[in-house]
Amino acid sequence: MLKRIRSEVFFFVASFLVALYFWIVRRTNFLIVDPPQKFHEPIDQNGTIIFALWHGEHFLCPYLYRRGDKMSVLVSTHRDGEIVARTGFYAGFNAIRGSGDHGREFVRKKALQAFATMVNCLQEGSSSIILTADVPKVSRVAGLGIVKLAKHSQRPIVPAAIATSRRRRLANWDRTCISLPFGRMVIARGEPIFVSPDADGAELEAARLAVQASLDAVTERAYALADRIQSDAVNSAASSAPGRG
Repeated sequence: MLKRIRSEVFFFVASFLVALYFWIVRRTNFLIVDPPQKFHEPIDQNGTIIFALWHGEHFLCPYLYRRGDKMSVLVSTHRDGEIVARTGFYAGFNAIRGSGDHGREFVRKKALQAFATMVNCLQEGSSSIILTADVPKVSRVAGLGIVKLAKHSQRPIVPAAIATSRRRRLANWDRTCISLPFGRMVIARGEPIFVSPDADGAELEAARLAVQASLDAVTERAYALADRIQSDAVNSAASSAPGRG
């Protein structure tokens, strides 16, 4: 009982601090959305989409949607995932628990249950989905899972990226980016990618490569916009400053 209480206290405090981090970063960064008019434009009457991000670039994913939008995030079943799932209470998104795996951990990680839940949410129009496209533990290589989700749900994949001008990058497997306050935040999206319900192995592979290329491009664009905006501000300040001498 004492161990359970300690765990509950830990998860409560940790999730609150993560939510506070989200709030501080968003409130202290000037937001730029690219493209500004199309970003939240519904693709069809169903309205749901599959937002794809790279692992390590996904910590600010709650800002892909606006207040009132219905959004769910695929969250792993391990301890870190529990913190993220509880953070959803503060950030306003739902968590679908589960993750993929290459081997025997596939069942334990509830991959099939999570996949079925995501398909139902998308087909019913009850919730869009945010998930990372990478093969588990292989950074910047899109897996077949996300294109199979698009095939079975018949909902489009929309590659997206969030970048800030002030950041720190960790030296781990996915090069996790930690966004910092007091700068610029760019939220960018690519064009939707559709997968045929009759797609065979070759077509799924082509869609996987398209997702990978589009994610690389939109991530590069988001960081280029954030860094260019910061450089322009610095150059403007420098040109208007009085000279020395």
